[in-house]
Amino acid sequence: MGNSVNWILEIHNLPDWSCCSVGLQTKTKVTWLEGDILDAQCLRTACQGISVVIHTAAIIDTTGIIQRQTVINVNLKGTQLLLDACIQASVPFFIYTSSIVVAGPNSYKEIVQNGHEEEHHETTWTASYPYSKKLAEKAVFAANGSTLKNGGNLWTCSLRPPYIYREGSPILSGIVNRALENNGVLENTGKFSVANPVYVGNAAWAHILACRALRDPKKAVSIRGQFYYITDDTPHQSYDELHNNLTKEWGLCPDSGLRLPLSLRYWLAFLLETVSFLLSPIYKYQPPLSRYLLTTSNSVFTFSYKKAQRDLGYKPLNTWEEAKEKTVEWIGSLVEKHKGALKKKTP
Repeated sequence: MGNSVNWILEIHNLPDWSCCSVGLQTKTKVTWLEGDILDAQCLRTACQGISVVIHTAAIIDTTGIIQRQTVINVNLKGTQLLLDACIQASVPFFIYTSSIVVAGPNSYKEIVQNGHEEEHHETTWTASYPYSKKLAEKAVFAANGSTLKNGGNLWTCSLRPPYIYREGSPILSGIVNRALENNGVLENTGKFSVANPVYVGNAAWAHILACRALRDPKKAVSIRGQFYYITDDTPHQSYDELHNNLTKEWGLCPDSGLRLPLSLRYWLAFLLETVSFLLSPIYKYQPPLSRYLLTTSNSVFTFSYKKAQRDLGYKPLNTWEEAKEKTVEWIGSLVEKHKGALKKKTP
């Protein structure tokens, strides 16, 4: 990455993996700035004198809890403002952290196994998160080749990681803590899915390789304006199986209780969404489940990283066993913390 990337703009609502370490040995000076992705002046200031922007800031909301316009503003408008700041500050390289959600799935009946970039997959959901990420990525592609203020060009590419797991993950933390409050029983939310989650260190490493490749004249021509699925060698499994594999060492177990069939839950979600829409003029009702979340949590939707391997030289830094060991160890600290809290409550 060299010495040209010498600042980090801290923006709240960063994605789940943004503050990880990939074990790089560097003496590059890092300046940490705190700002707002919707503050154009802040972005212009941060972009002065640098050569690469890796744009990771986003609101990740798969439940619809956060106000729709807030999600769209941060994910879409924030990306547009940052692209404009790069043009004004003559920053020539821009790498966007997209998401697999821009590709789908659009139906839980849709099956994609080891998909690749040459296949056309695009989400049709209007839910705020996939909708805003899709439009933001399109903005990144549209900006590729734009003329910079100094007369040069802006070159962009986009990386699409799937579900990212790691130690310190707020998503995993919530799943584990809810299970601990439920006698060690994990939520059953993605029983019918087949996914290939990616470990945080591997996702971060892919960004660094993309940065290097985009600045390499020999590689850059084939990378500009392209997107890449960033997965690793984590076994293909359901989300429920993943969470069980990461927590079973600490005594947590899957919910063995009966559940309504997926098709029935889908139509129930549709009914609740209709009620929410009808009540919206007078009352804000947040349905406990949505068709979008049911679909993404219960689909067969996996992708290959062969294109990233070919163009970026990407090879996962961490094996599944290494990633699992690190994550399991961290989950153990959550379990111990919970036990300690229970002891304090005991008279």
